[in-house]
Amino acid sequence: MSVTKLQRSNNAATEAELQFTANGQLRHLLTLRGLDRDQLNDLLDQSQEFVTVPGQSVVRSKALLGKTVANLFFEPSTRTRASFDLAAQRLGADVLNLDVNTSSRKKGESILDMIYTLEAMQVDVFVVRDAEAGVPAYIARHVNKYVSILNAGESDVSHPTQGLLDLLTIRQHKGEFENLIVAIVGDIAHSRVARSAAEGLTTMGVCELRLISPPTLAPAPGTFPEKAKILHDLDEGLRGADVVMALRIQRERIVNLDGIPGIDEYFARYGVSHERMKLAAPGAIVMHPGPMNRGIEIESSLADSPRSVITQQVRNGIAVRMAVLSTVIQSLASQ
Repeated sequence: MSVTKLQRSNNAATEAELQFTANGQLRHLLTLRGLDRDQLNDLLDQSQEFVTVPGQSVVRSKALLGKTVANLFFEPSTRTRASFDLAAQRLGADVLNLDVNTSSRKKGESILDMIYTLEAMQVDVFVVRDAEAGVPAYIARHVNKYVSILNAGESDVSHPTQGLLDLLTIRQHKGEFENLIVAIVGDIAHSRVARSAAEGLTTMGVCELRLISPPTLAPAPGTFPEKAKILHDLDEGLRGADVVMALRIQRERIVNLDGIPGIDEYFARYGVSHERMKLAAPGAIVMHPGPMNRGIEIESSLADSPRSVITQQVRNGIAVRMAVLSTVIQSLASQ
């Protein structure tokens, strides 16, 4: 039986409920659904304490001294994997990095047997990225009570720490969320980044959330918050926007590429450029979760311009992951 089928079997707790201890503390981070505005603000406040700028010494802590963090990445990753690794080390943890090519899962070992093996080695936190939906929650339902699971990217479903770092970056530049118009542009249908960002932005009370894509890459009904406005015209979507986030086409998740615009057509119709950004609000910022395809979803010179906060997103990723690791370790200790 696949993990997805197991995940859909009768379980007492939903993903959102599964995240919390009996006294309401965050034990696992599987999704941003179920976290209220106060909880999100607490995580953002903690993250801000770990933020440093180039030229400054990084913040270090002993919050995870004596703890072990295992990064289990069964999909390629640069930013997320490196930042979880650095975050754990800067908090004093021992770090174990595994991928599918260096684990017995490739030999046919079940994912739970692999987890139980690593639990026996006293791993405290598992950071999990997988191409199959439901894997992080499935693991979370089976680990012992002294272990935490963090979702580092789940199929096209969820990427909660990316959502948090995007919220942090927006807050640093724009302050409150209530008056903001946020436009997310690109392959909305297959983007876990867009889903987590939309969940977080909706909870934070953003004024207007616009999801802009070709019709073939639009989200299915009911897969995004009701508040989100689905658009197919980029000019309409960018008009007056305070925040613009470009996304790449997730070709690795698309079964049928029929109807997907070619490179030149895509950039002409949906590429975020200097010229197009003239429609946005004065002072609008440009974001991208990476990896970028310059000249396709975003004009290269715009990605490197003063409007771009893309490198700041990357820098904030370490701070956010330090905050999440500190939070779940404290929750485990208080059980």
